[in-house]
Amino acid sequence: MLDQLAQLVKEFGQDAVVKNDAIPNDKNDAVLEETGNSLFSSLQKIASSGDLSQIANLLQGKDIDKKNPVVHGIISNVSELLTQKLGINAATATDTATNIIPKVLNTLVERARDPKNSSISISELLNSLTGGDSPEHAGIMEAISTYDIHFGLDQNTDGKVDLDDAAELTKKGGLGGMMGKLFGK
Repeated sequence: MLDQLAQLVKEFGQDAVVKNDAIPNDKNDAVLEETGNSLFSSLQKIASSGDLSQIANLLQGKDIDKKNPVVHGIISNVSELLTQKLGINAATATDTATNIIPKVLNTLVERARDPKNSSISISELLNSLTGGDSPEHAGIMEAISTYDIHFGLDQNTDGKVDLDDAAELTKKGGLGGMMGKLFGK
C-alpha cells in the first residue's frame, strides 16, 4: 500500500510541490517521498490507537477534507515533518500537506471501495495499516461489522455496496426488509 500512497502523492503533488516556487526544485522528490511516508505512518498510528471510529469514518469516505479532525491531524504531522526534516517553511509545508492529503485519502478510499478496482480493497488497506492478523485489525473489522459501514446495505458481505447487494436485498424483502433489520423488527 505504501507504493500506492507514494504514487497518489506524486500524482497530486505536481501542483502542490513540483510547480510550487516556495519549494526548491532539488527538494521536490524528498518532499513527495516524506509526504507519502508520513501519511502512511500517521494512518498506522491512527489504526493502532484504539479509537476505531477514526479509521471507520475515514473508510466511509465522508468529509475527507482539512476540516475533518483526523485529516487535520495527519496534515499537521506531515507538515511538521516537512519543516523539521527538510527545512521547508512551516506555512509552505502546511499548504502543501493541505493540498495533497485530502485528495490522496479520498482517492485511496474511493479505490478501496470500488468493486471494479482490484488494485486495493478495504481489507488490504487495513492489513497494511495494522500488520494483518493484529488485534487492531480484528478490532477495526469488528467495529466495521458492529457499526456496519454500509448501514446494512452490504448484503453479501464482500466489503462493497454494489448491484449484487441490490439483488440480494430484493431477495430478502427489499428496502422494507432492510429497514426492519436495521431497527430490529
